[in-house]
Amino acid sequence: MNITRTEFDDLYIIKPTIFEDARGYFFESFHQKKFEDATGIECEFVQDNQSRSVYGVIRGLHMQVPPMSQSKLVRVLKGEVLDIAIDLRKDKPTFGKSFSIHLSAENKHQLYIPRGFAHGIAVISDEAEFFYKCDNYYSPENERGIMYDDASLNIDWEIEVEKRIISEKDGKNLAFSSFNSPF
Repeated sequence: MNITRTEFDDLYIIKPTIFEDARGYFFESFHQKKFEDATGIECEFVQDNQSRSVYGVIRGLHMQVPPMSQSKLVRVLKGEVLDIAIDLRKDKPTFGKSFSIHLSAENKHQLYIPRGFAHGIAVISDEAEFFYKCDNYYSPENERGIMYDDASLNIDWEIEVEKRIISEKDGKNLAFSSFNSPF
């Protein structure tokens, strides 16, 4: 697997080595030791989640705050998403900046998102199945959200406004300026 640094500390793109033949393909989607050796990050995933969404769905921007903050390893099993990560770590030069990447079943790329980031996806294929590992358990009382369309974040979600599908819960997320980051 090829693990690539981004301009954000501890945010990594993982591109697996894919072995293909007439039968299909095989790849390691995660290898703890290889990941730790390449990044210096020790993490133990404790929860796996999967969602299915149709074109136009935007989920996010979500995070959990301490003591239940989470790192995530995300990938797409079917379709394609635009994946967005927002750095909420006040002591980093990338605070308040966003990172985006296309993840798809075709490219099989993954994104490791460390604690201290908000995360969201936009489904840009007819449908998508999204899978992610977390290093901490889901905690509703520690869950927070930032408005996906906050003008100060200047995110291009690649979906026309009238075609966006947002949950009622995500429609009530905070403006970035009113989010007091605990990271």
